[in-house]
Amino acid sequence: MFNNILVVCVGNICRSPIGEAALQKLLPGANVSSAGLAAEKSQLVGKPADDKAILVAAENDIDLSSHHSQQVSSSLCAEFDLILVMEKRHIEAITSIAPEVRGKTMLFGQWIGQKDVPDPYKQSKEAFDYAYHLIEQAAQAWAKKL
Repeated sequence: MFNNILVVCVGNICRSPIGEAALQKLLPGANVSSAGLAAEKSQLVGKPADDKAILVAAENDIDLSSHHSQQVSSSLCAEFDLILVMEKRHIEAITSIAPEVRGKTMLFGQWIGQKDVPDPYKQSKEAFDYAYHLIEQAAQAWAKKL
């Protein structure tokens, strides 16, 4: 059983916080966290979720008010049984940070046709709604598999 799950996107302020919260809601016994591949580089570490991500999540009964962005690291990856990324290219990015975790890194959209969840950052609310829809579908599919 995968009880420790890390959800990863770029900045850890849009997609991964929503993915984390969606999985936590569906898998209440699991330890789910999230992090960003470029949170440090983008100076987002410690920042709250994006305002539109908070809004879209709230419209779907998910509370992101306590979220704070963190950077993916080799040591962080080692703490988790499963690492779920939002885009196929993120698998290679994780592998470059922590090659030893490649075998436990998978696409968040694995069970919905291996779809990437596009980054809605600095886009319209509709882009956030679309990303939420994909994340919710994928989280439901993961919950059934786990």
